[in-house]
Amino acid sequence: MSSSPVSPAAPAQPYGRPPLRTVQVLGGAAGAGSCAHVRSLATGLAARGVGVTVCAPVRAEGKYDFTGAGADFAPDAVSVLRAACAGADVVHAHGVRAGARALLALRGRRVPLVVSWHGDGPAADGALGRLSRMLERHVARAAAVVLGPSSDQVDLARLRGARDARLSPVAVAVSAAAAVSEPGKVRAELGAVERPLLIAVGSLVPHRGYSVLLDAAREWRTLDPAPLLVIAGEGPLRAELSRRIEAEALPVRLLGRRRDAARLLAAADVAVLPSRWEARAPLAQAALRAGVALVATAVGGVPELVGEGAVLVPPGDAGALASAVTGLLTDPDRRAVLAAAGLAQAGSWPSEDDTVAQVLSVYDELMERSRR
Repeated sequence: MSSSPVSPAAPAQPYGRPPLRTVQVLGGAAGAGSCAHVRSLATGLAARGVGVTVCAPVRAEGKYDFTGAGADFAPDAVSVLRAACAGADVVHAHGVRAGARALLALRGRRVPLVVSWHGDGPAADGALGRLSRMLERHVARAAAVVLGPSSDQVDLARLRGARDARLSPVAVAVSAAAAVSEPGKVRAELGAVERPLLIAVGSLVPHRGYSVLLDAAREWRTLDPAPLLVIAGEGPLRAELSRRIEAEALPVRLLGRRRDAARLLAAADVAVLPSRWEARAPLAQAALRAGVALVATAVGGVPELVGEGAVLVPPGDAGALASAVTGLLTDPDRRAVLAAAGLAQAGSWPSEDDTVAQVLSVYDELMERSRR
Protein backbone atom coordinates (compact mmCIF):
# COMPACT_ATOMS: atom_id res chain seq x y z
CA MET A 1 0.00 0.00 0.00
CA SER A 2 1.47 3.35 -1.01
CA SER A 3 1.23 6.47 1.06
CA SER A 4 0.88 10.05 -0.12
CA PRO A 5 2.58 12.97 1.60
CA VAL A 6 0.49 15.11 3.90
CA SER A 7 -0.01 18.57 2.46
CA PRO A 8 1.16 21.33 4.80
CA ALA A 9 -1.81 23.36 3.59
CA ALA A 10 -4.36 20.78 4.76
CA PRO A 11 -6.99 22.53 6.90
CA ALA A 12 -7.10 21.82 10.61
CA GLN A 13 -9.91 19.59 11.82
CA PRO A 14 -12.57 21.21 14.02
CA TYR A 15 -12.22 21.02 17.80
CA GLY A 16 -8.90 19.22 17.53
CA ARG A 17 -10.50 16.03 16.19
CA PRO A 18 -8.30 13.67 14.19
CA PRO A 19 -8.71 13.81 10.39
CA LEU A 20 -11.73 12.02 8.94
CA ARG A 21 -10.70 8.70 7.39
CA THR A 22 -12.61 7.36 4.40
CA VAL A 23 -12.38 4.29 2.19
CA GLN A 24 -13.64 4.59 -1.38
CA VAL A 25 -14.60 1.20 -2.84
CA LEU A 26 -14.71 0.38 -6.55
CA GLY A 27 -15.70 -3.10 -7.70
CA GLY A 28 -14.17 -5.10 -10.52
CA ALA A 29 -16.89 -3.99 -12.93
CA ALA A 30 -16.37 -0.28 -12.22
CA GLY A 31 -16.82 1.82 -15.32
CA ALA A 32 -14.96 4.89 -16.48
CA GLY A 33 -17.56 7.22 -14.97
CA SER A 34 -17.29 5.69 -11.50
CA CYS A 35 -13.49 5.66 -11.59
CA ALA A 36 -13.31 9.28 -12.75
CA HIS A 37 -15.77 10.29 -10.01
CA VAL A 38 -13.71 8.57 -7.33
CA ARG A 39 -10.56 10.23 -8.66
CA SER A 40 -12.29 13.61 -8.43
CA LEU A 41 -13.58 12.84 -4.92
CA ALA A 42 -10.15 11.68 -3.76
CA THR A 43 -8.57 14.90 -5.03
CA GLY A 44 -11.14 17.14 -3.37
CA LEU A 45 -11.31 15.25 -0.08
CA ALA A 46 -7.53 15.01 0.29
CA ALA A 47 -7.25 18.74 -0.37
CA ARG A 48 -9.63 19.28 2.54
CA GLY A 49 -7.49 17.24 4.92
CA VAL A 50 -9.55 14.04 4.72
CA GLY A 51 -7.71 10.73 4.74
CA VAL A 52 -8.64 8.73 1.63
CA THR A 53 -7.92 5.11 0.76
CA VAL A 54 -9.16 3.83 -2.61
CA CYS A 55 -9.78 0.09 -2.89
CA ALA A 56 -10.06 -0.75 -6.57
CA PRO A 57 -8.73 -3.09 -9.26
CA VAL A 58 -5.02 -2.55 -9.88
CA ARG A 59 -5.73 -1.64 -13.52
CA ALA A 60 -7.90 1.26 -12.30
CA GLU A 61 -5.01 2.65 -10.26
CA GLY A 62 -2.79 2.40 -13.31
CA LYS A 63 -5.24 4.41 -15.40
CA TYR A 64 -6.64 6.91 -12.88
CA ASP A 65 -3.67 7.38 -10.53
CA PHE A 66 -5.57 7.65 -7.26
CA THR A 67 -2.30 8.01 -5.36
CA GLY A 68 -1.49 11.02 -7.50
CA ALA A 69 -4.78 12.52 -6.28
CA GLY A 70 -3.58 12.28 -2.68
CA ALA A 71 -5.10 8.92 -1.73
CA ASP A 72 -3.63 5.67 -0.50
CA PHE A 73 -4.35 2.72 -2.79
CA ALA A 74 -5.24 -0.89 -1.95
CA PRO A 75 -6.25 -3.72 -4.30
CA ASP A 76 -9.90 -4.71 -4.16
CA ALA A 77 -9.50 -8.20 -2.66
CA VAL A 78 -12.01 -8.63 0.18
CA SER A 79 -9.29 -9.44 2.71
CA VAL A 80 -7.37 -6.29 1.79
CA LEU A 81 -10.57 -4.26 1.79
CA ARG A 82 -11.43 -5.54 5.26
CA ALA A 83 -8.05 -4.45 6.57
CA ALA A 84 -8.44 -1.01 4.95
CA CYS A 85 -11.88 -0.58 6.49
CA ALA A 86 -10.60 -1.38 9.98
CA GLY A 87 -9.47 2.18 10.56
CA ALA A 88 -12.17 3.98 8.55
CA ASP A 89 -14.73 6.44 9.85
CA VAL A 90 -16.84 6.16 6.68
CA VAL A 91 -16.82 3.64 3.84
CA HIS A 92 -18.17 4.85 0.51
CA ALA A 93 -18.94 2.21 -2.13
CA HIS A 94 -19.50 3.17 -5.76
CA GLY A 95 -22.02 0.85 -7.35
CA VAL A 96 -24.22 -1.92 -5.98
CA ARG A 97 -21.61 -4.64 -6.46
CA ALA A 98 -19.00 -2.53 -4.70
CA GLY A 99 -21.55 -2.01 -1.93
CA ALA A 100 -21.94 -5.76 -1.52
CA ARG A 101 -18.17 -6.20 -1.24
CA ALA A 102 -17.99 -3.39 1.30
CA LEU A 103 -20.68 -5.06 3.41
CA LEU A 104 -18.63 -8.26 3.49
CA ALA A 105 -15.59 -6.30 4.61
CA LEU A 106 -17.59 -4.44 7.27
CA ARG A 107 -19.27 -7.48 8.79
CA GLY A 108 -19.25 -7.10 12.56
CA ARG A 109 -18.12 -3.45 12.46
CA ARG A 110 -20.17 -0.35 13.15
CA VAL A 111 -18.83 1.83 10.37
CA PRO A 112 -21.39 3.81 8.32
CA LEU A 113 -21.66 2.80 4.68
CA VAL A 114 -22.50 5.29 1.93
CA VAL A 115 -23.42 3.79 -1.45
CA SER A 116 -23.48 5.73 -4.71
CA TRP A 117 -25.87 4.09 -7.17
CA HIS A 118 -23.49 4.50 -10.12
CA GLY A 119 -25.45 3.50 -13.17
CA ASP A 120 -25.65 -0.23 -12.51
CA GLY A 121 -28.58 -0.25 -14.93
CA PRO A 122 -31.93 -2.04 -14.92
CA ALA A 123 -31.95 -5.64 -13.73
CA ALA A 124 -31.95 -8.37 -16.36
CA ASP A 125 -34.81 -10.83 -16.79
CA GLY A 126 -35.03 -14.31 -15.30
CA ALA A 127 -32.86 -15.73 -12.55
CA LEU A 128 -30.09 -13.19 -13.11
CA GLY A 129 -32.58 -10.37 -12.75
CA ARG A 130 -33.97 -11.79 -9.51
CA LEU A 131 -30.46 -12.12 -8.15
CA SER A 132 -29.63 -8.52 -9.12
CA ARG A 133 -32.75 -7.18 -7.44
CA MET A 134 -32.02 -9.20 -4.31
CA LEU A 135 -28.50 -7.74 -4.20
CA GLU A 136 -29.89 -4.23 -4.68
CA ARG A 137 -32.31 -4.72 -1.78
CA HIS A 138 -29.56 -6.06 0.47
CA VAL A 139 -27.24 -3.14 -0.25
CA ALA A 140 -29.93 -0.45 -0.17
CA ARG A 141 -31.26 -1.56 3.22
CA ALA A 142 -27.82 -1.90 4.79
CA ALA A 143 -26.48 1.49 3.66
CA ALA A 144 -26.68 4.45 6.01
CA VAL A 145 -27.16 6.73 2.97
CA VAL A 146 -27.67 5.97 -0.72
CA LEU A 147 -26.68 8.69 -3.19
CA GLY A 148 -28.30 8.64 -6.64
CA PRO A 149 -26.95 10.59 -9.63
CA SER A 150 -30.49 11.14 -10.95
CA SER A 151 -34.01 11.19 -9.54
CA ASP A 152 -34.92 7.85 -11.11
CA GLN A 153 -31.99 6.22 -9.31
CA VAL A 154 -33.03 7.78 -6.00
CA ASP A 155 -36.54 6.41 -6.58
CA LEU A 156 -35.11 2.97 -7.35
CA ALA A 157 -33.03 2.97 -4.17
CA ARG A 158 -36.13 3.86 -2.14
CA LEU A 159 -38.09 1.13 -3.91
CA ARG A 160 -35.39 -1.35 -2.90
CA GLY A 161 -35.71 -0.29 0.74
CA ALA A 162 -33.12 2.44 1.30
CA ARG A 163 -33.64 4.20 4.64
CA ASP A 164 -32.10 7.44 3.36
CA ALA A 165 -31.75 8.06 -0.39
CA ARG A 166 -30.66 11.44 -1.74
CA LEU A 167 -30.02 13.08 -5.08
CA SER A 168 -26.30 13.65 -5.61
CA PRO A 169 -25.46 14.56 -9.23
CA VAL A 170 -22.00 13.48 -10.30
CA ALA A 171 -19.94 16.18 -11.98
CA VAL A 172 -17.78 15.17 -14.94
CA ALA A 173 -14.37 16.79 -15.13
CA VAL A 174 -14.10 19.44 -17.82
CA SER A 175 -11.39 18.43 -20.26
CA ALA A 176 -8.99 21.06 -21.53
CA ALA A 177 -8.39 18.98 -24.66
CA ALA A 178 -11.57 20.17 -26.36
CA ALA A 179 -10.77 23.81 -25.77
CA VAL A 180 -7.41 23.62 -27.55
CA SER A 181 -8.42 21.22 -30.32
CA GLU A 182 -8.44 22.17 -33.99
CA PRO A 183 -11.75 20.97 -35.45
CA GLY A 184 -10.52 21.16 -39.03
CA LYS A 185 -7.50 19.01 -38.25
CA VAL A 186 -9.61 16.47 -36.39
CA ARG A 187 -12.12 16.22 -39.22
CA ALA A 188 -9.29 15.72 -41.71
CA GLU A 189 -7.86 12.93 -39.58
CA LEU A 190 -11.24 11.21 -39.52
CA GLY A 191 -12.02 11.72 -43.20
CA ALA A 192 -14.92 14.13 -42.70
CA VAL A 193 -13.66 17.37 -44.26
CA GLU A 194 -16.54 17.80 -46.70
CA ARG A 195 -19.21 15.76 -44.99
CA PRO A 196 -21.07 16.01 -41.65
CA LEU A 197 -19.46 14.33 -38.66
CA LEU A 198 -21.50 12.45 -36.05
CA ILE A 199 -20.01 10.99 -32.89
CA ALA A 200 -21.01 8.48 -30.22
CA VAL A 201 -18.82 7.66 -27.24
CA GLY A 202 -19.09 4.69 -24.90
CA SER A 203 -18.20 1.04 -24.42
CA LEU A 204 -19.45 -1.41 -27.03
CA VAL A 205 -21.97 -3.22 -24.83
CA PRO A 206 -25.67 -4.05 -25.42
CA HIS A 207 -27.25 -1.31 -23.30
CA ARG A 208 -25.50 1.41 -25.35
CA GLY A 209 -27.93 0.78 -28.20
CA TYR A 210 -25.37 0.67 -31.00
CA SER A 211 -27.34 -1.88 -33.03
CA VAL A 212 -30.16 0.68 -33.26
CA LEU A 213 -27.61 3.36 -34.13
CA LEU A 214 -26.39 1.27 -37.07
CA ASP A 215 -30.01 0.83 -38.19
CA ALA A 216 -30.30 4.63 -38.21
CA ALA A 217 -27.01 4.93 -40.12
CA ARG A 218 -28.58 2.95 -42.98
CA GLU A 219 -31.03 5.81 -43.49
CA TRP A 220 -28.29 8.46 -43.42
CA ARG A 221 -26.69 6.87 -46.50
CA THR A 222 -29.30 8.63 -48.64
CA LEU A 223 -28.13 12.09 -47.57
CA ASP A 224 -25.79 14.02 -49.84
CA PRO A 225 -23.13 14.09 -48.62
CA ALA A 226 -23.63 11.11 -46.33
CA PRO A 227 -22.50 11.89 -42.78
CA LEU A 228 -19.69 9.92 -41.20
CA LEU A 229 -20.50 8.37 -37.84
CA VAL A 230 -17.53 7.62 -35.58
CA ILE A 231 -17.87 5.56 -32.40
CA ALA A 232 -15.17 5.92 -29.75
CA GLY A 233 -15.19 2.95 -27.40
CA GLU A 234 -14.24 -0.69 -27.03
CA GLY A 235 -16.10 -3.76 -25.86
CA PRO A 236 -17.46 -7.24 -26.56
CA LEU A 237 -19.76 -6.15 -29.43
CA ARG A 238 -16.92 -4.88 -31.61
CA ALA A 239 -16.76 -7.92 -33.92
CA GLU A 240 -20.53 -8.00 -34.38
CA LEU A 241 -20.73 -4.28 -35.15
CA SER A 242 -17.75 -4.48 -37.51
CA ARG A 243 -19.40 -7.28 -39.49
CA ARG A 244 -22.57 -5.23 -39.90
CA ILE A 245 -20.70 -2.10 -40.95
CA GLU A 246 -18.83 -4.02 -43.64
CA ALA A 247 -21.76 -6.14 -44.83
CA GLU A 248 -24.14 -3.18 -45.12
CA ALA A 249 -21.53 -0.65 -46.32
CA LEU A 250 -22.48 1.74 -43.52
CA PRO A 251 -20.74 5.13 -43.21
CA VAL A 252 -19.48 4.24 -39.75
CA ARG A 253 -15.99 3.93 -38.22
CA LEU A 254 -15.18 2.17 -34.96
CA LEU A 255 -12.30 4.09 -33.42
CA GLY A 256 -11.68 1.86 -30.42
CA ARG A 257 -10.80 3.27 -27.03
CA ARG A 258 -9.69 6.89 -27.33
CA ARG A 259 -8.11 9.20 -24.79
CA ASP A 260 -9.01 12.25 -26.91
CA ALA A 261 -12.78 11.75 -27.02
CA ALA A 262 -13.32 15.37 -25.91
CA ARG A 263 -11.19 16.56 -28.84
CA LEU A 264 -13.21 14.45 -31.28
CA LEU A 265 -16.48 15.63 -29.79
CA ALA A 266 -15.57 19.29 -30.20
CA ALA A 267 -15.14 18.73 -33.95
CA ALA A 268 -18.50 16.99 -34.45
CA ASP A 269 -21.69 18.45 -35.90
CA VAL A 270 -23.97 16.24 -33.79
CA ALA A 271 -23.39 13.89 -30.86
CA VAL A 272 -25.59 10.80 -30.59
CA LEU A 273 -26.51 8.88 -27.43
CA PRO A 274 -28.65 5.86 -28.43
CA SER A 275 -28.54 4.03 -25.07
CA ARG A 276 -31.32 1.80 -23.75
CA TRP A 277 -30.45 3.07 -20.27
CA GLU A 278 -28.27 5.79 -18.72
CA ALA A 279 -28.04 7.46 -15.33
CA ARG A 280 -26.08 10.71 -15.78
CA ALA A 281 -24.46 10.06 -19.14
CA PRO A 282 -20.89 11.42 -19.48
CA LEU A 283 -21.33 11.90 -23.24
CA ALA A 284 -24.42 14.05 -22.69
CA GLN A 285 -22.58 16.21 -20.18
CA ALA A 286 -19.53 16.56 -22.43
CA ALA A 287 -21.63 17.41 -25.52
CA LEU A 288 -23.65 20.13 -23.80
CA ARG A 289 -20.54 21.66 -22.24
CA ALA A 290 -18.81 21.66 -25.63
CA GLY A 291 -21.75 23.36 -27.35
CA VAL A 292 -22.37 20.36 -29.62
CA ALA A 293 -25.94 19.53 -30.61
CA LEU A 294 -27.07 16.28 -29.00
CA VAL A 295 -29.65 13.66 -29.94
CA ALA A 296 -30.29 11.24 -27.07
CA THR A 297 -32.77 8.62 -25.98
CA ALA A 298 -35.25 9.60 -23.27
CA VAL A 299 -34.11 7.01 -20.74
CA GLY A 300 -33.06 6.96 -17.09
CA GLY A 301 -31.66 10.26 -15.89
CA VAL A 302 -31.07 11.73 -19.37
CA PRO A 303 -34.22 13.94 -19.63
CA GLU A 304 -33.56 15.43 -16.20
CA LEU A 305 -29.92 16.00 -17.09
CA VAL A 306 -30.30 17.71 -20.47
CA GLY A 307 -33.56 19.64 -20.02
CA GLU A 308 -34.18 21.61 -23.23
CA GLY A 309 -30.57 21.21 -24.31
CA ALA A 310 -31.01 18.10 -26.50
CA VAL A 311 -33.40 16.40 -28.89
CA LEU A 312 -34.86 13.34 -27.15
CA VAL A 313 -36.19 10.25 -28.92
CA PRO A 314 -37.67 6.96 -27.69
CA PRO A 315 -35.16 4.16 -27.02
CA GLY A 316 -34.97 1.44 -29.65
CA ASP A 317 -36.62 3.58 -32.36
CA ALA A 318 -34.14 3.76 -35.23
CA GLY A 319 -36.51 5.79 -37.39
CA ALA A 320 -36.96 8.49 -34.77
CA LEU A 321 -33.21 8.59 -34.16
CA ALA A 322 -32.41 8.90 -37.86
CA SER A 323 -35.06 11.59 -38.34
CA ALA A 324 -33.84 13.67 -35.39
CA VAL A 325 -30.23 13.59 -36.59
CA THR A 326 -31.21 14.35 -40.19
CA GLY A 327 -33.31 17.28 -39.01
CA LEU A 328 -30.35 18.81 -37.20
CA LEU A 329 -27.89 18.21 -40.03
CA THR A 330 -30.16 20.01 -42.51
CA ASP A 331 -30.87 22.94 -40.16
CA PRO A 332 -27.70 24.66 -38.89
CA ASP A 333 -29.73 27.41 -37.21
CA ARG A 334 -31.54 24.83 -35.12
CA ARG A 335 -28.22 23.24 -34.21
CA ALA A 336 -26.96 26.61 -33.01
CA VAL A 337 -30.09 27.21 -30.89
CA LEU A 338 -29.80 23.73 -29.40
CA ALA A 339 -26.11 24.22 -28.65
CA ALA A 340 -26.86 27.48 -26.83
CA ALA A 341 -29.60 25.80 -24.81
CA GLY A 342 -27.17 23.01 -23.96
CA LEU A 343 -24.56 25.44 -22.71
CA ALA A 344 -27.17 27.15 -20.52
CA GLN A 345 -28.29 23.80 -19.12
CA ALA A 346 -24.69 22.78 -18.41
CA GLY A 347 -24.24 26.00 -16.46
CA SER A 348 -26.85 24.77 -13.98
CA TRP A 349 -24.98 21.58 -13.12
CA PRO A 350 -22.88 21.26 -9.97
CA SER A 351 -19.13 21.62 -10.30
CA GLU A 352 -16.64 19.01 -9.10
CA ASP A 353 -16.08 21.19 -6.04
CA ASP A 354 -19.83 21.30 -5.35
CA THR A 355 -19.99 17.51 -5.59
CA VAL A 356 -17.10 17.03 -3.16
CA ALA A 357 -18.66 19.50 -0.71
CA GLN A 358 -22.01 17.67 -0.80
CA VAL A 359 -20.41 14.27 -0.22
CA LEU A 360 -18.29 15.64 2.62
CA SER A 361 -21.40 17.10 4.24
CA VAL A 362 -22.95 13.61 4.21
CA TYR A 363 -19.84 12.18 5.87
CA ASP A 364 -19.90 14.92 8.53
CA GLU A 365 -23.57 14.25 9.20
CA LEU A 366 -22.88 10.55 9.72
CA MET A 367 -20.04 11.37 12.08
CA GLU A 368 -22.30 13.63 14.12
CA ARG A 369 -24.87 10.82 14.35
CA SER A 370 -22.23 8.39 15.62
CA ARG A 371 -21.16 10.80 18.37
CA ARG A 372 -24.65 11.11 19.83
